[in-house]
Amino acid sequence: MNQYPSFAIVISFFGLWITSIFSSENQVFIGFSFILTFGILHGANDLLIIKNLLTKNISISFSKLLLNYVLIVLLGGFLFFFAPSLILSLFVLISGYHFGEQQLQFLENHENKLALQITQVSYGLLLLFLLFVFHQQEVQNVVSEITSRNLNIIYISYCLFIIASLFGICFFYFFMKYQHLQKTLLLELFYLLVFTILFRVASLIWGFAIYFIIWHSIPSIIVQVKFLYGDFTKINFISYFKSAVLYWIASLIGLAIFYFGFGNEKLFNALFFSFLAAITFPHVLVMLKMFGKKV
Repeated sequence: MNQYPSFAIVISFFGLWITSIFSSENQVFIGFSFILTFGILHGANDLLIIKNLLTKNISISFSKLLLNYVLIVLLGGFLFFFAPSLILSLFVLISGYHFGEQQLQFLENHENKLALQITQVSYGLLLLFLLFVFHQQEVQNVVSEITSRNLNIIYISYCLFIIASLFGICFFYFFMKYQHLQKTLLLELFYLLVFTILFRVASLIWGFAIYFIIWHSIPSIIVQVKFLYGDFTKINFISYFKSAVLYWIASLIGLAIFYFGFGNEKLFNALFFSFLAAITFPHVLVMLKMFGKKV
């Protein structure tokens, strides 16, 4: 795992090279394909993780666990259509926290939990708004499709400035307080530079896909395999995949039914991000509990 960031940087820039080969339309198609494979797969074992997190004193059947999980997903999906602006804002906020939680795992053991959580949220939101600010028109179009409201793109720049300032304060706090983390923190700044280049050059969906798969989903899968089976090996990954594959396929079928039953090509972005939001909410709760344990 220590060598993974170097590998991720190489693959990320390889992904940028691909932008010179494929058209924007093909980049979107490939990006969605990766998100629907590795991206959804990394959250398909939530139920197995929940089972491992439950103590012996808590008695709950797997069917009840599955029912509660599905209900949360469905509730998130329905709310996205009844209150799209509110749920989209929550989706961005929670996704930001989730990305920051994954990226800044090395800070998890420090005692100032409030500072940690603010740092995680601000880091994840900084990633998202770096992506948004380079593709403001595309973001405006997606928001309009989802909420039927026009987003003033100047707000994206304002939000980026506020979030970057907040993260800068948090970064300075941890940098000065924990000298043994200074090298790791500086590496995170370097990764932010890599992400900035990535988001600037790639299209909205392709840039998001590269980060989401290479820097988030695959590291998350590695952590999950270690949590469930004790170590990341080929055999353990196969076990992880076997236990996740049915839920992964069910998610894809659900999205396909939802799309062909209620949508059309113009609404694909709205449906796709609604679907991502619906499955993100319970996944973030599961990961929050998992990171609360020693991996």
